[in-house]
Amino acid sequence: MNINFELYKVFYFVAKYKSFSLAAKKLYITQSAVSQSIKNLEMALDSTLFYRKNKKISLTYEGELLFEHVEKAYNALNAAEYKFAEIHGLKTGEIKIGASDTVCKYHLIDYLESFNEKHPNIKIQVINRTSPQIIDLLKRQSIDMGIITLPVDNKDIDILNFAEVQDIFVASYKFAPLKEQVLTFEDLSKYPLLFLEKNSQTRQNMDLWFKKEGVHITPEIELESIDLLLEFAKIGLGISCVLRDSAISAIEKKQLFEVRTIKRLPPRHLGICTLKDVPLSKAAQAFIGGL
Repeated sequence: MNINFELYKVFYFVAKYKSFSLAAKKLYITQSAVSQSIKNLEMALDSTLFYRKNKKISLTYEGELLFEHVEKAYNALNAAEYKFAEIHGLKTGEIKIGASDTVCKYHLIDYLESFNEKHPNIKIQVINRTSPQIIDLLKRQSIDMGIITLPVDNKDIDILNFAEVQDIFVASYKFAPLKEQVLTFEDLSKYPLLFLEKNSQTRQNMDLWFKKEGVHITPEIELESIDLLLEFAKIGLGISCVLRDSAISAIEKKQLFEVRTIKRLPPRHLGICTLKDVPLSKAAQAFIGGL
C-alpha cells in the first residue's frame, strides 16, 4: 500500500478536532482540500472513516482504529522534530573527543569549561590516549574528533591546525652547573634523559629530529605523561624534555631551570583531526568552531 503520508496528516487533524473546517484552518488549506484528502484516503483504504450524526462528524470503528495508530505516529514525529530542534539549538547532544592529558590540561581545559557553561546539556566525553591511539579510535568512529601531534599521513582524515607548541629541556638544580652553559646535542646525550615513551607522536618526531642532527639518544626513563616527566626532573633523576607551557610554573618557582642547547627543538604543531566524508554533529561542529 503506497499512501501519501499527507493524507494521514489531514485525517489526524479532522479526527482530532472532529471538524473539517477547523482541520482546514489548522492546516492552512481549504475545506474542500480537506474533504478531497479524506475521500482519497478512504478510497485507498477501502474503508469509511467518518460518519455524520446530528450535524457532527464521528469516527467509524475503522476510523477509531486508524486514529489510534496515526496519533502515536504523529506524536512520535513531533517528538523527533522537537529533538532535532534541540540538537540544532545545541540544547542536547554528545561530543566524544580524543586528546592527551597534556593537551587537555594546557590547551583544552579552559575551553571545555566555557563550552560547558554555554551548553550545559551537551554531554562531553574526553578519552585520553596518545596521538596514534587517537587516530585508531577515530578510524573506528569511537570518537568524533581528536587533537593530536602532527604530522599524520592518512588520506581518510581531515586536519585543522589547532596550535603551535614548544618543547624544552629542563632540570633540577642538582644539575646547576648546566644553567650557565649552552649544550651541544652530543653533550646533552651524555646526561640521564627523561623522554616520553616511543609510541607517542611527540617522541617519534623528536627521535627523527635527533637522527637528522646525527645524535643518538637513549633515554634513561620513558614515561607516558609530561607531568610525570616534570616530577621526575624535580627530584633530580635527569633532564626532561617537556612542553614549555607545562614547565613555566616550576621554572618560576625555581624548582627547575631550562637547559639551553645550541639549537632549539623545532616547534610542534597540534591539529584537530576528523574523518573525511563522515558528517559531524551540530554539537561537534559548534565545539570545533569555538576553538
